[in-house]
Amino acid sequence: MTSTPGPNNALVLISGARFGLQKTLPLILGIAFGVAFQLMAIGLGLHQIFLHFPQLQFILSLIGSAYILWLAWKIASSGPLNACLDEKPAMGFLQGAVFQWLNPKAWMMSISTISTYFATSQQSTDIAYAAFILMLISIPCVGIWAIAGNFLRQLLMQAKFAFIFNLSMAIALLIAVLPVCFQFITLQP
Repeated sequence: MTSTPGPNNALVLISGARFGLQKTLPLILGIAFGVAFQLMAIGLGLHQIFLHFPQLQFILSLIGSAYILWLAWKIASSGPLNACLDEKPAMGFLQGAVFQWLNPKAWMMSISTISTYFATSQQSTDIAYAAFILMLISIPCVGIWAIAGNFLRQLLMQAKFAFIFNLSMAIALLIAVLPVCFQFITLQP
């Protein structure tokens, strides 16, 4: 799941295009650490809180979805890359790690992993091992998106291509929050 389109990979793709692979590496490592930490936190007890208070999980999903929708808007309304204007610093390790707590896809991945593979066993060593494996797997799976962004850099400086690309990335982010939107719509009064 860490290699499929979603909020993390859209951010990494855009960062790779704007700042290159080397400056995007801290973001990639932060995302890998963040998803692993989130998986551990959920596996070691956070899921019990969500079982008792499902509204809390839903509220966190709404907050994360609102942030993702804002990101989608910012991406869709941005123009072509302008190397001269892209002097602001790339997102770093901490931003990548913290972003997982706002990312509905990361929540779904962590919760479904714990529910599927650790429903009968809450062994902390097993969960820590799974989190470590997830972190290792995430680095190349997310990193390939930075490489793609770096590859697309010259094309993204062209207005027509940038418009199509930005709109496509915004739509990918919108698709990532659809499950939360459907959950909100289907709530019973």
